[in-house]
Amino acid sequence: MKIDGVFSGGGVKAYAFLGALKSIAEQEHKLERVAGTSAGAIVAAFVAANYRLDELEELLTDLDLKKFLDQPAISNYIPFSKWLFLYFQMGIYKGDKLENWLYDRLAEKNIYTFNDVQAGYLKVVTSDLSLGKLVVIPDDLERIYGINPKFFPVAKAVRMSAGFPYFFMPKKLPGKTKHKSIVVDGGLLSNFPLWIFGNEDKTKKRPVLGVKLSTDVKGYQPRKIKNAFDMFQALFSTMKQAHDARYISTSQKNNIIFIPVENVESVNFSIDEDIKNRLIATGKNSADQFLQNWPR
Repeated sequence: MKIDGVFSGGGVKAYAFLGALKSIAEQEHKLERVAGTSAGAIVAAFVAANYRLDELEELLTDLDLKKFLDQPAISNYIPFSKWLFLYFQMGIYKGDKLENWLYDRLAEKNIYTFNDVQAGYLKVVTSDLSLGKLVVIPDDLERIYGINPKFFPVAKAVRMSAGFPYFFMPKKLPGKTKHKSIVVDGGLLSNFPLWIFGNEDKTKKRPVLGVKLSTDVKGYQPRKIKNAFDMFQALFSTMKQAHDARYISTSQKNNIIFIPVENVESVNFSIDEDIKNRLIATGKNSADQFLQNWPR
């Protein structure tokens, strides 16, 4: 069956998507369009680039995630300088190695810009802090920034979407004014953009299947907030989840594969092969159970 797929953010937990994709393929569902936020945008981009499942699994399971932690060179000699970069550059890691890796892997499938992707196939969600807007790339590039989406690099869009605030330095986009926009992780405004294929017309073309790296909304536990650090974590998490949770609770819950991976930290770039395999297995098991009775 032809379907559209939406993948949530979740950092390194995204290995679970590999298991879900395997289950989707076994059920003979074919992804016609894909969208994602943050780590979900990475997976969506590889799907749009026509990576086979076996290629994708080999590519990601053999990957040393720590190589993406590219501090400015001076931080190796002056350790406290990373806090200066955090203050002035708004991030500890540059994110260049992540973007270059994405560019090289997509180039292997002859994907460079959105002109190389079938029109409408891939949508990447980002957050523009300067304008206070959620931005869908490539859809919003012309309208908001005056940028021709045909010439915009897919790797750059995905790197923007995966730019976890304060962790990776934000990217800047020139716009219609003399000021550049600060663009960060799409998860800040919509960590699970299940709505993304619903605004084009009133006629539903095909089922939309969401894959979310968390438990069902009913499984959420109240947070214990005892100090300022707990409050910051809760504040950031609420910003990411509240908008999407409202949409999920009122409409599309029956079209979402929930994958319970809360025991893994999103930015733990030191996970070993065993954890990667367990995430993949969890994704596969969750998708298998869900897809037995889907669509319904």
